[in-house]
Formats: sequence, structure tokens, C-alpha cells
Amino acid sequence: MTPSIRRKLETLSERHEEIGRLLADPGVLADGQRFRELSREYAQLEPVAGALREHAEAERALADTRAMLADPELRELAADDAARLEGELERLDGELQRLLLPKDPRDEANLFLEVRAGAGGDEAAIFAGDVFRMYLRYAERRRWSVEILSEHPGEHGGYKEVVARIEGKGAFSRLKFESGVHCVKRVPATESQGRVHTSTATVAVLPELDEIEDIELNPAELKIDTFRASGAGGQHVNKTDSAIRITHLPSGLVVECQDERSQHKNRARAMSLLKARLLDEAQGKQAAAQAQTRRLQVGSGDRSQRIRTYRYKDNLVTDHRIGLDLYHLAEIMQGDLDELLDALARESQADELKSLADG
Repeated sequence: MTPSIRRKLETLSERHEEIGRLLADPGVLADGQRFRELSREYAQLEPVAGALREHAEAERALADTRAMLADPELRELAADDAARLEGELERLDGELQRLLLPKDPRDEANLFLEVRAGAGGDEAAIFAGDVFRMYLRYAERRRWSVEILSEHPGEHGGYKEVVARIEGKGAFSRLKFESGVHCVKRVPATESQGRVHTSTATVAVLPELDEIEDIELNPAELKIDTFRASGAGGQHVNKTDSAIRITHLPSGLVVECQDERSQHKNRARAMSLLKARLLDEAQGKQAAAQAQTRRLQVGSGDRSQRIRTYRYKDNLVTDHRIGLDLYHLAEIMQGDLDELLDALARESQADELKSLADG
């Protein structure tokens, strides 16, 4: 642990003790709002203070054990204890550094998932459908709920574009690294000569925030159209102009929602999606201006970046950002994504820890 990280941890531990004293103060107890705020901060700092106490105890125990190494009768026993305590200190070092990492306030948010066909014609649309179903199956494993907000099927299957809302605990934290270009190398079902084709699909994962204060929409800058929803939904859907299309005139962004039978609900969903896209676009420009070089862009990542390739001939999935090869493509396409997503989360955490250590 570097001296700078230790100082940050000690500062947080001192703040934890200070809040403990304040919570016993009659003046604070009489102020309900301040008491709640301090109680919340105290609870947030408790893991850091507890781990730091464990670390200090392990350091003292290790110092005592090393002093015993000079005794010939106790040397062998002390050596075993010293090795165990050194491992414990290493574990606590890592835990304390992870506790210092800032929490992403969006991690517990629901999300909008957008999948679009890229280069490759009909095969790109079919692949976009495969990628979308991969996420649907993963959502089923996690017991998340999914609602399709708009869809434009491909002529030979799959989707030219599909937008869905996924609701579930920690949904954004699990899928936030999936934005980017997904590439497939395989022999399409329509290929008569057995040649391998390369096609792409673009994925965007946007958090659905309860309130997006950074984005203010001027009604004069919105063009709102109603139309009849297509696809499943019964006669009522087909006879009612309940679907909503909103065009944000300054940016040219267009969003649609045709899932709900209620025009009011579709309008609310479409407005939420539009705000999420505008916020994502603003964050992306800010990230580009700051010249960020992180391998794992979250949410506002470069949509043109090829992040992953699916090679059917080799049963191989490769994530290019972290150099990860997984030889079980079939299982991954069935929604078995945890190994891949866990690896991405670990790499992101390692990048953040390095940045923390550097300054």
C-alpha cells in the first residue's frame, strides 16, 4: 500500500470516528435530517474503518511473530504464522484499495439496450438478432424483466434495430461494458458456397436514471408523432395510434416506443429514452475532450470501437479490449455471460486502482 493511499484511508477512518461522536451529540439527535445524513455517511464509511482496524491488527501480529523468529524453539511455528499473516495483509491491502474506489451511482439503474445491424446486409440483421437474444437469455438467468420498446425486423430474420428496457437489480453494473461494435465471422445460412462472412452489430447500453437533471428538453425543439404500432399486440394495437416517435430537432436524434397500448405510457418511455441518449452523447463528447485512454469505456464509450469478435468455426469469443479468449461461444450465445462480464469488471477495477495509486 502506498503512503498516499494509506493517508486517504486514515482520513476516512478519522471521519468515521468523528461522525460517531457527532451522532451521540444531543444537538444532532434533535435535527432529524442531519442525523439521517450523518447516519448514512457513517454506514458508508464503516467498511473502510473496519478493514483498516483489521489491517492494523494484522500488522501488529506480524511484527510480534517476526520477533519470535529469533527464538530457535519457536522459529518454525513463527515462520508458518508469518506467512499466513503476510497473505492476510495482502488480502486486506486489496480490499482497502477497492473500498477507496468511487461508486458508480448508475450501477443499480435499469437500462435501455439498443442493438442495430451494422455492415453485412441480411447477415448483419440476423447477427443483431442473435446478439439481442443473447442478452435476453442473460436477463432471464438474472430474473430481470425485459420490455421491447421498438423493433424493426430484418427481411430474412433478426433485427435492423431493436430497443428494449431491462429492469433488475444491478442491471447496468453488469452490462455497462457491452457498448460498442460486435463482430461475427461465420458461414451465413444463405451462403451456398460455404464462405465465411464478416458482419457487425452495434450495441448501446444506456442507464435509465430516475431524474436526469443535466438534460432539459425544450418542447419547441421536439417533434412528436403518433402512429399505429406494428407487430404483436392484437387488434387493439393495430387499430390505435398509440405508438410515439419523438424527434429532437437540434441533434436529429429520433426515438420510438410502441410497446404499450397507452399513448401516455409510450410517450413517457420515449421521453426517458431520449434523455438517456442525449446525456450519453454529452458524456461521450466530454470523454473525447478529456482524451481518455481507458480500455473500458462505460456507457458513453466509442460506438465505432470493435470490442468483441465471435468466431463460429473456432467456437471462440474474443474481447479485444482485455485480450480475453473464451472457447465456448455456443454457451455464451445462450446467455452464459458471467465469466466474460466478471473479467471485464475486474479489468476495469484494476485500471481504477492503478489510477488511484498513480495519484
